[in-house]
Amino acid sequence: MTHNHSHESVNYNRAFTISVALNTTFVVIEVVYGILANSLALLADAGHNLSDVMGLLLAWGASLLVRRLPTARRTFGLRRSSILATLLNASFLLVVSGGIGWEAILRFREPTPVAGMTVIVVAAIGIAINTGSALMFLSGRKRDLNLQGAFLHLVADAAVSAGVVLAGIAIVLTDQLWFDPAVSLIVSLVIIVGTWRLFRQSLNLVMDAVPEGIEPLAVRTYLAELSGVAEVHDLHIWAISTTETALMAHLVMPNGHLGDAFLAQVVQELHDRFSIEHTTLQIETGDPKYPCPQAPEHLV
Repeated sequence: MTHNHSHESVNYNRAFTISVALNTTFVVIEVVYGILANSLALLADAGHNLSDVMGLLLAWGASLLVRRLPTARRTFGLRRSSILATLLNASFLLVVSGGIGWEAILRFREPTPVAGMTVIVVAAIGIAINTGSALMFLSGRKRDLNLQGAFLHLVADAAVSAGVVLAGIAIVLTDQLWFDPAVSLIVSLVIIVGTWRLFRQSLNLVMDAVPEGIEPLAVRTYLAELSGVAEVHDLHIWAISTTETALMAHLVMPNGHLGDAFLAQVVQELHDRFSIEHTTLQIETGDPKYPCPQAPEHLV
């Protein structure tokens, strides 16, 4: 057996601190002016920003928990917390966006006067805050699904705020109150569509599916074509966290173990080719007297 634990850990505490502080302050501002302006779009944006704060806190907590060292009971530490945080983040986004859409539909029935200029000013501030916060997570979103969840929360908030600004401008220019719920409905649909992939990805990781970007057949083919390997079975690839992937497999080598240099090379190539951080390999000779109980493909 061999293991590889090399992985990159980036500290985003400063980004989380600034984003949470700014968004919490802005939620209070939006609620106050949303009530004063009688704007559903502004209140909906406040609700979305509140979920954003919760999502950021979840992602922040997970980014800290993944750094906890393994214990005798939790042999992988708390790395999976980042996956759970991503799933909860995506779920919050979907639920809140659905609620915004529903409220918008109800407002179509009973449109009420809206202070358009107030809506424009407050929502414009929201665009600046959320865009600035999102940029702090821009570099980490591609390599960490947890940070991608935080990034999408902030981008979604910026989009909602932009929609609110457009609604405010339309109301000021036309006095048509239906722009307020119409924009809210459109933005909520856009967010739901954009969040669905994150939700699906995180749910797959929770269920120990092979992470996106790794082709299981390519990994199996690589292992099967190694010198001295006659068969590969009990191959499993799963995510330990939103940044780390693990692999375990049994290699049948009739001529026996080729030594530690062989294992070191395989571990390095799995890392370089497939971004697999933690590898465990079991070497067998294929003696028919002692068949491997995990060899059948239908067994886990």
